[in-house]
Amino acid sequence: MLRATLIACALAAPALAAQVTPVTGFDAARYLGRWHEIASIPAWFQRDCASDTTATYALTPEGELDVLNACRTAAGEMKQAEGRARFTQSPDIGALEVAFFSIFGQWVWPFAGDYVVIALDPGYRWSAVGHPSRDYGWVLAREAALDGETLRDIAARFAAAGYDPCALLMAPETPGAPRRPLCEAAR
Repeated sequence: MLRATLIACALAAPALAAQVTPVTGFDAARYLGRWHEIASIPAWFQRDCASDTTATYALTPEGELDVLNACRTAAGEMKQAEGRARFTQSPDIGALEVAFFSIFGQWVWPFAGDYVVIALDPGYRWSAVGHPSRDYGWVLAREAALDGETLRDIAARFAAAGYDPCALLMAPETPGAPRRPLCEAAR
């Protein structure tokens, strides 16, 4: 058993040591609008979200993105968080950082989180977003659901980027419903 565990860790180490590579040819104008969360490796700030999780992006005059994350709590209340995203590389590369904390209207960038678009549908129908730590990830889509073939493709892309696709949990279909792993939903 110990030998199998050591072999598995040794095989996983190169993938985890690799950088999370953002997509190129990113078009912020096409990324704008509302996205539905299909699956996630939930972040601490999502702990109250029970259903209907969305992210809406709008372009600012400075070329950054206004971010509005929303979800429904188990009590049925809508919860929202406003933030700002900015590119960490050129705007045609899907590497951003997102701040959800501001002081006197100024975003506090030292507390921003990385937002790396690791895969993106050519028609901007879905997006696979990760964090370099691989502790967080999101599958976003323009519609509230994706078909099995698309979910399999996205799970494979996360796996190729060094993420555990089973750590991504499908958004609940109804409040309080159990969250299935993406790897099971993609079968």
